[in-house]
Amino acid sequence: MSKHRPLNEEALLLVAQRFAVLAEPMRLRLIQSLFDGEKNVGELVTLTGGTQANVSRHLQTLTAAHILARRKEGLQVYYKIADPTIPRLCDVVCGAIEKQLARQAATFAATG
Repeated sequence: MSKHRPLNEEALLLVAQRFAVLAEPMRLRLIQSLFDGEKNVGELVTLTGGTQANVSRHLQTLTAAHILARRKEGLQVYYKIADPTIPRLCDVVCGAIEKQLARQAATFAATG
């Protein structure tokens, strides 16, 4: 495991802003929908169950944060994950949650 060095206030602010962008379930659904590759807005609307306006707003936020990249082809806009650390971050967080849930289930089974 790597050593962590203390971050200065500016760096801490940037980290907090990154987590704030990711702290929205629809944005996480959009990112998850892009794990297997690029998709257009219509596909993302269908996959996430959101409205066109809501999905577009969240895609704009994720693109402004450099988490996603977009390209236009005719009338279609396609999105993909631009930050290669995002899938790893999701794996780490999801793995930690799975372990926590397993511990809770084991505790519940032992007391039940």
